[in-house]
Amino acid sequence: MDTTQNLSEPRLPDSEAELKSQADLGHALEADAYRLAFADPEFLVRRETRGIRFQLEMLKPDLDQAEQGIDSTIVVFGSARSASPEMAQASLQQAQTSGDPNALIAAQRQVRSAHYYDQARLFARQVAGHSAHRRPEERLFIATGGGPGIMEAANRGSHEMGAPSVGLNISLLHEQHPNPYITPTLSFKFHYFALRKMHFMMRAKALVAFPGGFGTLDELFEVITLVQTRKAKPVPIVLFGTDYWKRLVNMDVLVEEGVIAAQDLDLFTYVDDADAAWEVIRTFYDL
Repeated sequence: MDTTQNLSEPRLPDSEAELKSQADLGHALEADAYRLAFADPEFLVRRETRGIRFQLEMLKPDLDQAEQGIDSTIVVFGSARSASPEMAQASLQQAQTSGDPNALIAAQRQVRSAHYYDQARLFARQVAGHSAHRRPEERLFIATGGGPGIMEAANRGSHEMGAPSVGLNISLLHEQHPNPYITPTLSFKFHYFALRKMHFMMRAKALVAFPGGFGTLDELFEVITLVQTRKAKPVPIVLFGTDYWKRLVNMDVLVEEGVIAAQDLDLFTYVDDADAAWEVIRTFYDL
């Protein structure tokens, strides 16, 4: 990690540098004063036009989803590093052959957590199966962060049932490519985390959080805070993997220390299988 202490150095990514790095054929983009302003990428990525880019990142996915009938989603969060059982087993065999002890430990950990991939896939299939014969306004669609791991599993479950699903990807320093199971016309890419989070919540009727890292925690607590403070209407918040979540975050300490109310613990529910996760949502909405 860069440890520079230069106070004058910008802390946000350089949008212009990112755009140039993605130019077709690798050719640098060249400024042209005669271009129409809205057709001038060099102008649109200036620091002064950041507010316009915020608006565009809000509007583009919103219009596309509305046109395709995506009104209600179930958002699935979780680690991008979770492997499918097949991939986990292959990694284990490779590590055993290599004799590398660190690789073996990592592979064994992947095997232990691979069932989360299967459960996310199964959960998405249940959502898709429920919605298959419903009226358009009653359908629920899976939405994920669009990457690999748990996100891939959920998009994959929908895809296997012939249902569309949404992927809200984001450009990162180490590029995260969209998984192959997202519906192509519902695969979006964001520059700003804030706008991506907004789109997660705009259509969300439930949140299911599988084990994950900083990104999962960030998104989970964002939703809990919005519901707790009544900035968002209550939705089912499902923590998948009781042992993981209770080891990771001792919510009871927050109550004991008086920083949250005891009833705030009712904002979320722990589950350990796809049927239980789906039942929480079905009961909440009387489906």
